[in-house]
Amino acid sequence: MSVTSATARIFSSDNTAGTSPEIIEAMARVSSGQTLPYGADDTTASVRRRLGEAFEQDVDVLLVSTGSAANALSLASLTPPWGSVLCHRESHINNDECGAPEFYTAGAKLVPLGGEDAKIDPAELRGAVRHKKGDVHSVEPSVVSVTQATETGAVYTLDELGTIGSITREAGLRLHMDGARFAGAVAALGCSPAELTWRAGVDVLSFGATKNGTMTADAIVVFDRSLTAELTFRAKRAGQLASKMRFHAAQLDAYLADGLWLRNAAHANAMAARLQDGLKAIPGVGLLGITDANILFCRLPQQVTEGLLAEGYTFYHDRWEPGVVRFVTSFATTEQDVDGLLGAVGRYAA
Repeated sequence: MSVTSATARIFSSDNTAGTSPEIIEAMARVSSGQTLPYGADDTTASVRRRLGEAFEQDVDVLLVSTGSAANALSLASLTPPWGSVLCHRESHINNDECGAPEFYTAGAKLVPLGGEDAKIDPAELRGAVRHKKGDVHSVEPSVVSVTQATETGAVYTLDELGTIGSITREAGLRLHMDGARFAGAVAALGCSPAELTWRAGVDVLSFGATKNGTMTADAIVVFDRSLTAELTFRAKRAGQLASKMRFHAAQLDAYLADGLWLRNAAHANAMAARLQDGLKAIPGVGLLGITDANILFCRLPQQVTEGLLAEGYTFYHDRWEPGVVRFVTSFATTEQDVDGLLGAVGRYAA
């Protein structure tokens, strides 16, 4: 099966999409000639400038190769080994990073909390930030980590994030944001990146890009710049200081130029909304939760799931509970891809 035909039926993850052409072109441009290594090049400096402009203040930036590295290194800079990280039980750091946060923090404990749509419940957080604080027999509440957009496709509103930030600051804790799909949240809310991060109290952002058009580059954006020196050493020690950093930088430079990152995210969101609208009209399909970004959960009859799989569609199913499936769209998803899926669901539902 060709890559093109396979991609049209893959709705399992936005990681399955390729790379934006603008980013490929940027990488090709920096491959000629020679330049300084380890991030001392002009392209890396350009990324810092672009991110500073996007967030409306000077920021420090560390380029990394994976979102897991961004999350784990960020959390390691925000909590001591005897600390705890308060996060949602559905968060990526809690379920999908193979213990990397615990490893890089040298033993800090993840404390999972509840809340609808994979968003931390403020009432539960108020209790958790003070639970056994100062008790030498327990881990010390140290940092809150929110995922924006969440693992279910919902987005924290500015008011919700402001509440989380206030609770965190009042308790003397740090605030980390896992922004693997940060662009999707910005596009969904139509707000500024600054409003969604440091103005709400975020100290460090894991700035995701690989799900939204880059090839191998994510970033850590540091708003509390007192953390930068430690993060720099941690990144080197973790093997995340690339010698030919310009190739990471070229990806993010093109990603941020001319609004590509927001256009890609808005398209992915629009494809999820198109899918959601279509599924609403099909008898027997039950939509679950909120779809603000590019992830959609629904309940399908078994014959529909089996028919889609037999037809070559790829998506997660029965992972959470029987009958529940997840569809994810991306910047590369087309209207034809979505309409093809809807047509197939309709046939098998009938």
